[in-house]
Amino acid sequence: MASMGTHHILCDTEATPKRPCALLWDESLLWGLMAWRALKEAGLPFDLLRSEDIRQGALSRYRMIFIPGGWASNRIGTLGGQGREEIRRFVAAGGGYLGICGGAGMATENGLDLLPIQRKPSPERVPSFNGPIRLSCAEHAIWRNVQTPVFYAWWPSQFQITDLNVRVLARYEEAHVDAFSSDINVAAGGIIGWSDLEQRYGILLDPARLRGEPAVVEGRFGRGRVILSLVHFDTPGDGSGAVVLRNLWDDLASSSPSDPPAGVGVERGVAIPDVPQKVLESVAEIQAAVAELIVAGARNFLWYWRNPLLLLWRRGVRGLEYSTLAVMIGEIGRCLHSPGTSSADGLSALTGSFNSSRLEDDLKEIREELIPFCERAKRLLVRERFYMMTAPLSPVECTDAEISRLRQELFGSAMSYGGRFKRLINQVDRLLYHLIQGE
Repeated sequence: MASMGTHHILCDTEATPKRPCALLWDESLLWGLMAWRALKEAGLPFDLLRSEDIRQGALSRYRMIFIPGGWASNRIGTLGGQGREEIRRFVAAGGGYLGICGGAGMATENGLDLLPIQRKPSPERVPSFNGPIRLSCAEHAIWRNVQTPVFYAWWPSQFQITDLNVRVLARYEEAHVDAFSSDINVAAGGIIGWSDLEQRYGILLDPARLRGEPAVVEGRFGRGRVILSLVHFDTPGDGSGAVVLRNLWDDLASSSPSDPPAGVGVERGVAIPDVPQKVLESVAEIQAAVAELIVAGARNFLWYWRNPLLLLWRRGVRGLEYSTLAVMIGEIGRCLHSPGTSSADGLSALTGSFNSSRLEDDLKEIREELIPFCERAKRLLVRERFYMMTAPLSPVECTDAEISRLRQELFGSAMSYGGRFKRLINQVDRLLYHLIQGE
């Protein structure tokens, strides 16, 4: 079982009571916003932290750290060696670690090495499952008051566990009929035949391959506890997921009367004055460009909105990136249209000191990157749509030279974010973080 030396143990005699949870924002993007919304809905206390905060020792003020979904490799790179070591020290000293999806993958042997777990090689996974799936759950406090153990999995990895000290808290059972594997509905896949579909797509698709596989696990690292989940309890609007999140806070964060009450600690400061009309016009222009891009994809039968946060896209296009851009830009708009008060969905609030000049500069920077990105992306989507009419399209490789060129420019060569999209979404992410924090 993994452990660390006593020289890494943090002091427990701090004058300030520890706060319940730190949510790591960096490189979480859509998944970080999803987690933020879900925790707000559940009324749970937490603070947003960035990698720089962690490197400066901020974890000493908390009982647990929550790492949401996102590319584990990108987040590990942003944390740097010092940030990774700070997390390991924090957990070894008795802190709790909750990792969901990408945050779970980050805790495995090839990441932070908190638990002796590996991820299955890509060819052995069902890489594109997305939607509701039933779990079979072991006796544990996190399942308290869960009536029906059906939760959402969004393109999960799969664990490879050989160490008996890692306890499996839940395993996958049958997929819900509303779930998909890639862009194939589970019910439709059963009618067509998963074997034929797997040959056509060149990847494993049959959700039955997930049955019995570990979905939620628990283990120890030093004095700390680690819970890793491949299902998203942090899916907004999921009542059962909210129940599990509250149980996790009780179990890992072990609240006490000295803690701030639930829901306090995310926004800071006081309500700002009205947002200038020039800023609102700039936001409207940005939102219109993104909306037009999403409509272009729908017009070409490449995707549709399956819920308020995620598109369902055809295999071969980069649907997650477009979902991420649209949802994060939409949240910026909600923040700025409802300063100092809750937005229409009851989630966003813009508070704190208001720097109109900096906001205008940030929006100008985003616009200058976003407008050409959207124009090139619309060209790419049209070409991808017509390519699909004659041959299957891979999200990574394509024999069409213009498709390959546009993909390289917009997204880079890897499935993790790159190219123009990476520059753009980093700007969007930075502004949204400041708006949520009220900075």
